[in-house]
Amino acid sequence: MAVSRGLPNWQLFVIAVVIWSTTWHAILYQLAHTTPQAGVTLRFALAGAVALAIAVWRGDRWRCSAREHRLLAFQGVFMYSLAYLAVYHAEKHVPSGLVAVGYSASPLVAGIGAWLLWRTPIDARFLAGGALCVLGVTLIFWPEFAHMASGESTARGAFFTVAAVLLSAVGSLAASRNRVHGLPFWAALGWGMLYGAVLSAAVVVASGQPLALPGLRAAPSWWLSLAYLALAGSVIAFACFLTLQQRIGPGPASTIGVMTPVLALVVSALFEGFRPVLFTWLGAALAVAGNLLILRPGASRARQ
Repeated sequence: MAVSRGLPNWQLFVIAVVIWSTTWHAILYQLAHTTPQAGVTLRFALAGAVALAIAVWRGDRWRCSAREHRLLAFQGVFMYSLAYLAVYHAEKHVPSGLVAVGYSASPLVAGIGAWLLWRTPIDARFLAGGALCVLGVTLIFWPEFAHMASGESTARGAFFTVAAVLLSAVGSLAASRNRVHGLPFWAALGWGMLYGAVLSAAVVVASGQPLALPGLRAAPSWWLSLAYLALAGSVIAFACFLTLQQRIGPGPASTIGVMTPVLALVVSALFEGFRPVLFTWLGAALAVAGNLLILRPGASRARQ
């Protein structure tokens, strides 16, 4: 965080977009050697420990009360465990870029959730942008469903993608409430990730699967991707995003979430053999347009 504060806004934006758009592909190297449950457990156990170490190093408050721990546990279970378990399972069935674009519907889901829980106002522009996001994601997945005749893999991937978006929205709503309580960022991030890792580890134990680590020589890509996902994708990117959010506000900073899925599609096409078609790019354009419409100042009340 101390380093990120010295960077100009455009560099913070680029770092967050590049990191988060490539983490979707990095997950595939984890899935090649471990189960989704094991991958999520190890990723957030390492990231949570690093975040708490940063809090101690900075001299920030890192101890939390029992009530604060309950709040962070609820946030961590959804945001850093259940949502990511769904993401990892989704990537076993569909290209990572498609899963990333599915997340473009998150602002709509979070806005509707805030309205249901707290009657936070939403306006026509917000609903129109959300409808464009849903239409865009549908178009992107539509060609993939043509392959369902030979199996149910695409349907499962779409199901886990939807589940990931819904679960992540619950975690985001919990995080928005936790910010009201003034919890320090690094402590909240660290404890939340550790609670997520604990639940994921419980899933590993309940499934009867060993938490076995591949050898360094046998699977160097697994170890490199774990370090990248934990340190870059779960610590550095969040630090850049938070700093940018403090400088320019949550609405403009959220445009990171607009660019990330588009670049993730490009990464998927370059390294995973994914072949975008006209529907893919048309859907991506609609999803981006929907997010920009949601993030315009007129829809700011729905994002509070």
